[in-house]
Amino acid sequence: MHEIRRKLYKRGSSYETTIPMPMLFSFDLSKKHDVVFCFDPKKNIWLVRVEESKKTKKR
Repeated sequence: MHEIRRKLYKRGSSYETTIPMPMLFSFDLSKKHDVVFCFDPKKNIWLVRVEESKKTKKR
């Protein structure tokens, strides 16, 4: 199994990390995407999902 580790760093009053490019190889980066982090309490794990943004322009 492949594993990519990223450091969690403090930025202001929150903590952040970046999404590494090797994980984004299959996405069309000319389009906007949302990164969704989901917690599964039964398994006690976090899952990461990337999906194309569904937001539309406001007029």
